[in-house]
Amino acid sequence: MAADERPFWREKTLDQMTLPEWESLCDGCARCCLNKLEDEDTGEIAWTDIACVLLDGDTCRCKDYPNRAATVPDCIPLDPDTVRSLSWLPPTCGYRLVSEGRDLYWWHPLVSGDPETVHTAGISVQGRTVPEEEWEIDDWEQRIVDWPMRVPKQAARRGGASKGK
Repeated sequence: MAADERPFWREKTLDQMTLPEWESLCDGCARCCLNKLEDEDTGEIAWTDIACVLLDGDTCRCKDYPNRAATVPDCIPLDPDTVRSLSWLPPTCGYRLVSEGRDLYWWHPLVSGDPETVHTAGISVQGRTVPEEEWEIDDWEQRIVDWPMRVPKQAARRGGASKGK
């Protein structure tokens, strides 16, 4: 990229992005692949550290990305409209940040040039989950965590997600 050229995520809306640009906005944290519990009365979301059955906990990638929605019926594939409507997307999510007119964090692979920085910054779920197959749904409340909606100090240290437009 030329020195005077602005990155696509600062120039385009989510709706204007090509499919490769869209896919590259995913930082590979896999926080959205954690199972969540929703209070039927209040709509409040509680995060668990229980990984989706398709999540590879080492790589933080889906084991069957093209067929994920067919395999996991409550998987919510992201598109621009979905991104704008989901209150539970993590505050570090590239889709959420761009939708809100904010810039990506220093550790995002598009900024750092390295897909491993999402792990070293403590953003990804790598090493922090338990397999869905090992937990009965009635026991998921025992696995509620709050870290998916927080930005770790080491991740925010080198500059946060400022207004980028």
